[in-house]
Amino acid sequence: MHATRSRTSPRRATPPAEHTARAFDPAAHFDGMPSVYAALANVCMQLSYPPVGRGVLESKVDSGNILKHPVKRGRTTLSYLAVAQLGDEATREAFRKAVDGQHRQVRSDTNSPVKYNAFDQRLQLWVAACLYKGSEDIQIALHGPMDADTAEAFYQYGACFGTTLQLRRELWPADRAAFEAYWQDMVQEICSKPMAPDLKLYLRRVLWTGRLTSGRVSQAVGAHFRRMNIGFLPPEFREHLGVTFSAEDQRYFDRHMRRVAALYERLPRQARLFPYNVLLWDVKRRIRFDVPIV
Repeated sequence: MHATRSRTSPRRATPPAEHTARAFDPAAHFDGMPSVYAALANVCMQLSYPPVGRGVLESKVDSGNILKHPVKRGRTTLSYLAVAQLGDEATREAFRKAVDGQHRQVRSDTNSPVKYNAFDQRLQLWVAACLYKGSEDIQIALHGPMDADTAEAFYQYGACFGTTLQLRRELWPADRAAFEAYWQDMVQEICSKPMAPDLKLYLRRVLWTGRLTSGRVSQAVGAHFRRMNIGFLPPEFREHLGVTFSAEDQRYFDRHMRRVAALYERLPRQARLFPYNVLLWDVKRRIRFDVPIV
């Protein structure tokens, strides 16, 4: 567990000039299919923050429940990531309006143990931070550490995970150092307190949503995805959720990621972007024909 820090707000500042001026090609830094290995881990990190977790547990938007509608929720989430990372401003605006309609229903009432509102900038910052952290972890696992300039450019672009919704750009921590301080403070705040039993049960079930329903092959695939997702879950969150990850699990994770990395280094760009590129095309098609996006 990290040492306790006093809680401070993230520094607000314009991104450094050298990074705003530098052209950043997002398509060169986002891999599609390997993201499924961190998707459920990312959900668990997001929802471990009580106001976010309660908002999902108590949500009246049943179609967004990952346990009841894993395919639909998965498509919507991956479509959002595709739009945030690769979409133009018009597509982002259309997606924002569609999500707004869902988020208006996500707010606490008098029976809620904690107050929450899906439009709360603090909560959106945490969700965006988790999405950025997950994307960085995948990049490093596949391609190794980025040089300092690339890492900072990647980080500055990561603000899109929040600004594609309502997060104001100035709330995104100014640089990677500011982000790291914010991240460690939040991890300490979240993991230093016991998790509510119903939320812990929900998140432990989430880690099994990759499991198919029957058959030995299905069970093996489910166990594989669970193992890989726990591998992407930071140790503090594993302990918080009460899930184990042994030395053998770590060796399994490392072996598999080396194989995936070797494959992805050889793929052409459009193949590496799948399914993000296809989902972005689908979102644009839905907008054009006035078909619901979410």
